[in-house]
Amino acid sequence: MATTSELRRAYKGPLVFSHGFRAFFLGAGIWATLAMVLWVGTLAAGLELPSRYVGGYWHQHEMLFGYTTAVIAGFLLTAVPNWTGRLPVVGWPTAMLSGLWLLGRLAILISDYLPEIVAPVIDLGFLVALTGLLGREIILARNWRNMPVLAILAVLFIADLLFTLDAVYGIDDGGLGLRLGAGAVVFLIVLIGGRVVPSFTRNWLAQRGGGRLPVPMNRFDMQVLAATAVGILVWVAAPESVLAAVLAALVGALQLTRLWRWVGWRTFAEPLVTIMHVGYLFIPLGFLTIALGRVPDSPLIAGLVPHAWMAGAVAVMTLAMMTRAALGHSGRKLTATRGITAVYLLVILAALARMTAEFLPSTRWLLDLAGTFWILGFGGFTLIYYPILTRRRA
Repeated sequence: MATTSELRRAYKGPLVFSHGFRAFFLGAGIWATLAMVLWVGTLAAGLELPSRYVGGYWHQHEMLFGYTTAVIAGFLLTAVPNWTGRLPVVGWPTAMLSGLWLLGRLAILISDYLPEIVAPVIDLGFLVALTGLLGREIILARNWRNMPVLAILAVLFIADLLFTLDAVYGIDDGGLGLRLGAGAVVFLIVLIGGRVVPSFTRNWLAQRGGGRLPVPMNRFDMQVLAATAVGILVWVAAPESVLAAVLAALVGALQLTRLWRWVGWRTFAEPLVTIMHVGYLFIPLGFLTIALGRVPDSPLIAGLVPHAWMAGAVAVMTLAMMTRAALGHSGRKLTATRGITAVYLLVILAALARMTAEFLPSTRWLLDLAGTFWILGFGGFTLIYYPILTRRRA
C-alpha cells in the first residue's frame, strides 16, 4: 500500500489540488477579501447585490457559511489523514469539492437570477459532501475520537438550513440559525484549539530551552469543554435569558483560565505561535460580551452573535491556522515574516474596531475602519500566500 508521501509524489495533476488546504485556503483568502469589499460597497455606496439573501443576511451568511466553511474544509482535509492514518484525498475529489464551494458563493451572490431553490441546494450540498467525505475516512479508520468533528459539521448544516429558510423563504427563526452556526464554529475552535495551541506552544518553547510550559490537557480542560457546550446551547436556545448571561460569564472566566495555562506570553518572539493565543483570547471575550448584554443600560444586545467571536476568534484563529498549516505542509520554515505579521495586526485591528462599534452603535466610521483593516489584512494574506499555495517550494 502506498504511503502518503508516495501518493504525493505520484500525483501529477494541478498542484493546487494536491493537498486539501491549498485550494480551500486560497479560496478563503480571496473570498474574505472580495466579500468584504462588496459589503463595504453596500454600506458606503449603496451597492445593491443581485441576491435573494438581502442586506445583512448575505454578509452574515458569507462570513459564517462561506468563508469559515472553506477554512474548516481545508484544515480538516489536511488533518484527517494524520488522525486516521489513511491516505489523503487528492486530485479530482478535492477539485470537485472546492468547485462546489465556489459555485455556492457565486450562486448565492446572483441568486436573484436563478430559480429560488438553486442557490440553497448548491450551498447546502457542499456541507453534505464535505461531511460525507470526511465521515467515510473517520469511520473506515474507526477513529471514533474525532466523531465530534462530524457532529459539528452536521450542526453547521442544520444552522445553514435554518438561516436559509429565514433569509430566502421568510420563515423567521429569530436568529436561531445564525446563533447555532456561530456556536458550532466557536465550539470547534475550542475543541481543536485546545489540542493545537498548547501543543504548538510546547514544541516551540521546548526548542528554545527550559522554562514554564503549557499545562497538558487534563480533567480541567474536559470540564471547560462541557461547560462551554452547555453555555453555548443555552445561549443559542434562550439568548436573552439570565441563565445564558450567568453561564456566559462563568464560561468566559473558565476560558480565560484555560488560556492562561498555555503561557502565551512566552511566545512573543514568534508571531506564528502568538497569534493562536490572541485568536483564542477572543473566545472568552465573546462570552463576556454576551454576559454584559444583560447589564442594565448596556449598549450590547445579548441575542446578537458577538463580533468578538466572528470578527475576532473566527477570523484570527482561521488566519493563524491557515498561515501555519500552509507553511508546515508545504515544507517551509515555521516562522512569520514581517509581511504576515503585518497581516495579523491588520486583522486584529479589524476585530477591535468592529467590537468597539458594538459599544458605540451610532459611530459609522468604526465600521468603515474595520472593513478597511479586514480587506487589507486578508488581501495581504492572499497576495503573500498565493505562491505558497500554488507553487512548489524552490
